[in-house]
Amino acid sequence: MSTESAARKHVIRPGFGEDPLVDITPASAGWQHLSFMVRDLAAGGGWRDYDPDHERCLVVLSGDVVFEVDGVLNEVVGRTGVFAGLPHAQYLPPGTSCDVTATTSAVIGIGKAPASGSFEPRFITPSDVTVEIRGGHNAQRQITHLIDPGQAERLLCVEVYTPSGNWSSYPPHRHDEYVPGVEVDLDEVYHYRIDPADGWGMQRLYDDARELDDVVVVGDGDTVLVRRGYHPVVMAPGYDGYYLNFLAGDRPTWEARDEPDLAWVRGNWAGRSGRMRLPLSGTGR
Repeated sequence: MSTESAARKHVIRPGFGEDPLVDITPASAGWQHLSFMVRDLAAGGGWRDYDPDHERCLVVLSGDVVFEVDGVLNEVVGRTGVFAGLPHAQYLPPGTSCDVTATTSAVIGIGKAPASGSFEPRFITPSDVTVEIRGGHNAQRQITHLIDPGQAERLLCVEVYTPSGNWSSYPPHRHDEYVPGVEVDLDEVYHYRIDPADGWGMQRLYDDARELDDVVVVGDGDTVLVRRGYHPVVMAPGYDGYYLNFLAGDRPTWEARDEPDLAWVRGNWAGRSGRMRLPLSGTGR
């Protein structure tokens, strides 16, 4: 498939200057559970967030915001952008309303999924998140955990930072069918920010049979829909990458299946470089 055709199939471009910047529903994505939106608010702007049937997580990508939940004010003195620090977020169960007010210009990413109301509202601050350095060599990245298994009914949420020239979501993995103890079926979005903002990365989406095998170029503000298959990412040298991952499914765990031909890479990270040493010299004999 051509790059342009693949992009139309997998990538949602942002409507910069519009609110919402991004608006994805299960119907538009062609999956079952996950909705995703990015709101771009001017100072003083906001909305009342209420949904009787869905849990939601509102992640502040930039700016200062007040979340008023059941009369409690949760004030966010936020980061200037996703590369400036760790996130604040507000988790809301179905039937709980939240008045959202931006006290400066602000950008908020919102994931939601059907739920019955098993969890209480939760205000998430930078001190509440878990930070993990994952991978090795030029596949090292930072994972910031906002919602892990057991913290919501169907939602999972992380932020991922991928340094210039590095790979992420690697070894390639998939989570599109339920195999007990091996893999779960999850809808997933990747919402990208890139520093500097004129940069780009690439994401490959493919399955074992290569009936799906597409590569898309992603820019600042793009959102990729991962409906099925493996989905590794690489950033162009000179440009750092960030993506906000929301996932949703009936069994929200981190169980995923590595591509069999590349699973060995995990073992190669421990204790040795595994990278070509330059300069290469000699006769090789």
